Order: sequence, then C-alpha cells, then structure tokens
Amino acid sequence: MKKPAQEMRQHILDVARSLMTHKGYTAVGLTEVVASAGVPKGSFYYYFKSKEAFGQALLGEYFSEYLSTVDTMLITAEGTAVERLTRYFRHWAHTEGSDLPNEKCLVVKLGPEVCDLSEDMRVVLKTGTDAIIERIAQCIGQGQLDGSIPVETPAPMLAQSLYQLWLGASLLAKLNKDHAPFDTALINTKRLLS
Repeated sequence: MKKPAQEMRQHILDVARSLMTHKGYTAVGLTEVVASAGVPKGSFYYYFKSKEAFGQALLGEYFSEYLSTVDTMLITAEGTAVERLTRYFRHWAHTEGSDLPNEKCLVVKLGPEVCDLSEDMRVVLKTGTDAIIERIAQCIGQGQLDGSIPVETPAPMLAQSLYQLWLGASLLAKLNKDHAPFDTALINTKRLLS
C-alpha cells in the first residue's frame, strides 16, 4: 500500500535525520538517503527541490519537535523555574550523552558544518536557536519573579550565556567522548542561577 505524500515526505526526513546525526550533512548523499528510505530518487525531488531545501526542511522539522519539548519542560511543567531549568539541562546532558541518534541536537551536529554551506540553512538554525534562547529567558524571567532565581542579570543575557555554555559542553563531550563537560556545565548553571 502506497503511503500518502505527507507521510512519505516525513519518512524521508526521519530516515535522513538518523543518517545525518551519525555522519553529518555533507557526508550523506541523496543516493544514500533515498536508498535508506526505500524511495526512487525522482520521488525525493517531488518532495524537495534540492538537497539544500531538504536540509532546511530537516532543520525546520527538528526545531518544531524540539521547541515543543522545550515548551513542555520549561514553560508548562510543574515546579519552580529553577527546578524546570535544572531538569531541562539534565535532559540535555542525558540526550546528548546517549547513543540514540534521534535524540541528538542537530545544532551541535550540523550547525558548524552547514552555516558555511548555506545561508538559508544558517537562517533556519539561527531562528531555531533564538527561539530556544527565548524560552530559556522566559523561564528565567519567571524564576526572577517567583524568587527561585535571585540573580539580577537580565533574563535574555543569562539565557544566552547558558545556551552558549551548554553548546560548548556538548561539543567538548563529543570531542572527549566523555560526560564530564555536562557535569561541569550543570555546576556552572547552578552558580549562574543562584
């Protein structure tokens, strides 16, 4: 039975996300994507105009899913803001430290690679990361109001610092194949928030 068009498009994105999480954007060719997805190459071009348009769709899909998780963890979850932030960053350490490819952050994996290749993909990455930082800032602002985050640093500035800290920890953990950078980032996060 043939899959509906939207389902097939999603299938291609899902298969490619796993491949690119392991190998990177440039190392995965369209031939590998369509072979792994079990679709003819012509079908790929029915859903995506080019590999770059496909990359934009892949990143857009990733951010849509990830921002839903961030909203749940930081904005709508129970607990004080500092508790929600701590849970979020522990979740970050767990997913980045796991062997589950679909849990990995595509900003960490693809960001440095695609920013120099495609301005359109860079913009998708920037828009997505800005949205994550905004949610972290919103949670920090709530914490400054509820008293769980006593620091007077402006929430947007603190959110930017925390995001940079955790991106750096993710890169170092990947380079060192070690969880220790996440432990250090969590200690520094608690210091920055107190």
